[in-house]
Amino acid sequence: MNNKLARRIGLLRFKKLTGKHFLYYVSILIGVLVGMAAVVIKSGVHYLQNLLTLIDGFDYQQFLLFFYPIIGIGLSALFINFIVKRHVGHGIPSVLYAISKQSGIIPKHNIFSSIISSILTVGFGGSVGLEGPTVATGAAVGSGVGQMFRLNYRQITHMLAFASAAALAAIFKAPITAIVFALEVIMIDLTMVSLVPLLLASVTAVLTSYVFMGRGAIYAIQSVDPFSYSDLIWYALLGVFAGFISIYFTKVYIKIAKIFSEIKSKIKRLIIGGSILGFLIFLFPTLFGEGYEFINAALHGEYSNMFDNSLFSDFQDNVWIVLGLMLVVILMKAVATSVTFGAGGIGGIFAPSLFLGTYSGLFFAKVVNLSSLAKVSESNFALVGMAGVISGVLHAPLTAIFLIAEITTGYQLFVPLMITATLSYATARIFVPNSVYTYQLAESGELMTHHKDKAVLQLMRVDKVIEKDFKSIHPDASLGDMVKLVSKSKRNIFPVVDDKNHFYGLVTLDVIRDLMFKPDLYDEVKISEFIFRPLATVSPDESMEEVANKFNKSGNFTMPVVQNGKYYGFVSRANVYSAYRKLLKDFSDD
Repeated sequence: MNNKLARRIGLLRFKKLTGKHFLYYVSILIGVLVGMAAVVIKSGVHYLQNLLTLIDGFDYQQFLLFFYPIIGIGLSALFINFIVKRHVGHGIPSVLYAISKQSGIIPKHNIFSSIISSILTVGFGGSVGLEGPTVATGAAVGSGVGQMFRLNYRQITHMLAFASAAALAAIFKAPITAIVFALEVIMIDLTMVSLVPLLLASVTAVLTSYVFMGRGAIYAIQSVDPFSYSDLIWYALLGVFAGFISIYFTKVYIKIAKIFSEIKSKIKRLIIGGSILGFLIFLFPTLFGEGYEFINAALHGEYSNMFDNSLFSDFQDNVWIVLGLMLVVILMKAVATSVTFGAGGIGGIFAPSLFLGTYSGLFFAKVVNLSSLAKVSESNFALVGMAGVISGVLHAPLTAIFLIAEITTGYQLFVPLMITATLSYATARIFVPNSVYTYQLAESGELMTHHKDKAVLQLMRVDKVIEKDFKSIHPDASLGDMVKLVSKSKRNIFPVVDDKNHFYGLVTLDVIRDLMFKPDLYDEVKISEFIFRPLATVSPDESMEEVANKFNKSGNFTMPVVQNGKYYGFVSRANVYSAYRKLLKDFSDD
């Protein structure tokens, strides 16, 4: 879209579509666009995997499972490096980063780059999901629409939240979950201004999905076994078990991500990660792709397809080997997902979490039944286990509860869902305070939260409040030079800086006041006698929360900004407070 057309659209927005009605119309537009994106990404993977199954009849088809992931991730890497030529983020973390550090601006290439790269990754067996890339695509659409209509930061972040909710609604056919997700994970404030557009975007997206992909639930359960009150203790224990599975997944994910980040060569990352993934899929074909067919089977208490095309197919009648293999698959799924990302693949966390949850619930139920301590519904526990792991991995218990109820039509299990999801979340939080989405942002101090005061401070940047009207003086200057400088300055603090901008310290007007009226000392006394180092300095890269803490601890009203020994200016308590109040008003006003 050229700049002239963009200006006309922006002018139309201000002249014709103002206030709430504008948000309503735009949220519907976003819902349709994001719904179409979900259809494209889901259909693309379906057709690609159907193409690969054309060679099922060949004897060596099993061995091709080793090479498929390398091919898919390699094609995705070629597409990103030679066509997009820009970084393509991993779904939801990239959306959270855009809200926190990029004023809600997402590069326009993400509208198509996440779709194509994730289709190639997942279609060839990458052990990740499509939900994250769909949300990233939706958020890019929302950001693009916001920029097109020249909206401010707060309005653009609303567009991102509407679009992210629409993406989740379309890919899962779960509009209620999408709204909860926007509140719990994207962390949009729930106000009357945002609620109606959020509803419109979600409903429009799911209706678009219905048109092209039908209205059926993704994991339709024909009948849910009624839960017994005596089973509640087992659902509680399942919650704790799911919490530890979530902890394991998160720690493996973080550890493998760090290992691969230390490998500088992209080709080496591809070969190492692709080979590990290919080997795991060769041993356990269950790990291929999203794994939705395996999830569906597990939800009905079936696990026989876990042995299809497997080296362990002769052992499927031995219940202990079945349990052992199931546990190995659970443990290896975390590795497979992590190395997919490490090798350069693009995908999401939702589908692996659903897979882990289903198999964890089924494994737990089988162990309980074999122990003869109780007789529980394996199908129910597989279903509720999904909510447990989603809650623990994403740190989003409400999203987990509503998601599983919607995508499985298992509304009768709301109480077990609530118990398991809550206990899983509580267990996971003890050992991993941040989810796989937020740990990197939290480590760098860039994580937005529902705490409005901290959120506003997070949006502020030191370089935007630096004051540079302080007169500096050379460290070799005399008292006379200082007196001349005082007459030209409105400040009573003077940074001491040499010709190369190295910072030596400060001189204040108070320490030379008594000498200013003694001209005979002007040439004899040197400024170096009065230089002192401030107790606190600020770096341009520091978070504003750290700056606020330094003001509180030091009691200073101003602090110099210094980095690598170089002087940049000052930040003042008054200026920071003024910028904070302005941003808080923009952030909070309906």
